[in-house]
Amino acid sequence: MTVKSDKWIKKMSLEQKMIEPFEDRQVREGVISYGVSSYGYDLRVTDEFKIFTNINSTIVDPKHFDTKSFIDYKGDVCIIPPNSFALARSVEYFKIPRNVITVCLGKSTYARCGIIVNVTPFEPEWEGFVTLEISNTTPLPAKIYAFEGLAQVLFFESDEQCEISYADKKGKYQVQKELTLPKI
Repeated sequence: MTVKSDKWIKKMSLEQKMIEPFEDRQVREGVISYGVSSYGYDLRVTDEFKIFTNINSTIVDPKHFDTKSFIDYKGDVCIIPPNSFALARSVEYFKIPRNVITVCLGKSTYARCGIIVNVTPFEPEWEGFVTLEISNTTPLPAKIYAFEGLAQVLFFESDEQCEISYADKKGKYQVQKELTLPKI
């Protein structure tokens, strides 16, 4: 396995549409940076969020998820309550090659503010918009900026293709077009 560079990410995105829309440089002026970086891609989130709420005192159960656990919010800035979280969707649509897996980590600007971004790996041949969990670990409300960088995706290429890809096993989050809640 080797981590892939900005040249590889640019080539794969321009020739094979691995990332769309694709920003071929790091955008930094007045925003939390996004776009291609030395060994990764900084993705952005849209202006649509699902903010966790305990208004209904429901139990969080991944097998029987109660959609009333969230309130829908649309705006350029999302305020996440203290010790809570929100879900968001990436601006970028990803198509991961069969011999590649990714790891996605929160950007340091947010990490330094107590904001943790949780995303599972993008498996070989997974495609879709990314659903991201954004946790506010602080006792204070936290701001998340839509259409700015939130997390960095690192791409790892294997020297051989996997036997069974995410597409082969018909993964339940394949080709997701919107912010997607838990499924069984």
